[in-house]
Amino acid sequence: MNPLARPIALAVIGLSMMAGIHSFAAEAEEGFKPLFNGKDLSGWEGNPNFWSAKEGMIQGQTTAEKPTSGNTFLIWRAGTVDDFELKWSFRMVGGNSGIQYRSKDLGNFVMGGYQADFEAGDTYSGILYEERGARGIMGERGQKVEWDVEGKKHVLGSVGNSEKIQAGIKKEGWNDYHITVQGNHMIHRINGLTTVDVVDNDPKHQVFSGLLGLQLHAGPPMLVQFKDLRIKRTQLTDNRKKIVLVAGTPSHGKGDHEFNAGVQLLHKALTGVPGILSTYYLNGWPKDVSAFDNADEVLIYSDGGGGHPAVQGQHLAELDKLADQGVGMAFAHYGVEVPKDRGGKEFLKWAGGYFEEYWSVNPTWEADITSLPKHEVTLGVKPFKIMDEWYYNMRFREGMKGVTPVLTATPPDSTRAGKNDAHGGNDFVRGNKGRAEHLAWVSENPNGQRGFGFTGGHYHKNWGDDNFRKLVLNALVWTAHGKVPADGVNSAVTADELSKNLDPK
Repeated sequence: MNPLARPIALAVIGLSMMAGIHSFAAEAEEGFKPLFNGKDLSGWEGNPNFWSAKEGMIQGQTTAEKPTSGNTFLIWRAGTVDDFELKWSFRMVGGNSGIQYRSKDLGNFVMGGYQADFEAGDTYSGILYEERGARGIMGERGQKVEWDVEGKKHVLGSVGNSEKIQAGIKKEGWNDYHITVQGNHMIHRINGLTTVDVVDNDPKHQVFSGLLGLQLHAGPPMLVQFKDLRIKRTQLTDNRKKIVLVAGTPSHGKGDHEFNAGVQLLHKALTGVPGILSTYYLNGWPKDVSAFDNADEVLIYSDGGGGHPAVQGQHLAELDKLADQGVGMAFAHYGVEVPKDRGGKEFLKWAGGYFEEYWSVNPTWEADITSLPKHEVTLGVKPFKIMDEWYYNMRFREGMKGVTPVLTATPPDSTRAGKNDAHGGNDFVRGNKGRAEHLAWVSENPNGQRGFGFTGGHYHKNWGDDNFRKLVLNALVWTAHGKVPADGVNSAVTADELSKNLDPK
């Protein structure tokens, strides 16, 4: 055995014997949810030569025989983080480690961004470090720091004695780490002692959302173990509103029902809108158990009916609880359809309307939007004409109470001639030739919660139409209780961007 590897191997035996001694009932902490299932690395991705799940812990290890040529990371793939508290326990033998947060994936399991450091030595545990960034150590242990708008560092004072903090860290034993991140303010604690307090006012480098990751540092052999990883998302600061975009799984041919590509275009368009932070989840219901915990709005753009993500498992109850808390609910295209007896009453409550089988219809036709009502959602939207699978004859609340149509057009009478089936037609539809139909709507509900329904979005190329896209972006901001700009949410989508992220077909 290599002599450098031997001490670590012996330590592993000792640490494994102690694995059950230190344990948190993480699920009992109010608002905190686990990021690790204790059994395998589901939801995480890293180089399997270095990372594994063992005895309820995540373990990273390098040896003399298996070194890493550079810092390598285990990346949490279930979601991104913005404002949050994160707690975990760590122990290590040799080397340097940490947790990346609000960070970027630079490829090949390399990350860059804010890092809460810890090490086997006596210098870096507790600091705030900018991995692969120009600023390096953003706050040393014991410091209270502010980075100003010009990117200059100011040490404002002390949060504790560095040597005393280090003395309280157990070498090769379990230690508790706690990060609080709120807006541009970051605080690290180890074993209950504040180690660093940093405010980042540098607009060129500050980051408000990104990935989590665990670090293995290049260099001599090392062992690091993590357990009880848990997160509590907190409401965003400065009245910012968070929009969570959920894309359904692939279902149609190329260019149709491109839910994954669609939400990524919407996310890009929302980036930079004052007072708005958006994030997205692809391919169905989020695997991130904390996905909606600090959301101001949820959009579901997906297939519907019995396969709607909202009607699976206990998701209707989860969304209903969010709506009762004032979280906005938005649904696009097939996502406006749920079974009458499994989601119908909830959609009426949350969004004011939905596609009801054997009542509503889903023909493809060119909607000529000749005028728009005066509403925040229509700010900057000009009349437009576009071909789509525009649903109509929605089931709305009785008397349209609290519901405001924002897109209305008159379909060709030929679209009313469908046979009696779940989506094709019925006597009521056929008997109302020439009637204008509502294709998109918003709702304001008694508890202040807002909803939005949009029946277009079958054809992915339609997101390239500025007015089509602007109406949806305006509605998302409005439904989240954000401030719609005076001329609406301006954005641009190129042909190249439309062709990106399409589902493999």
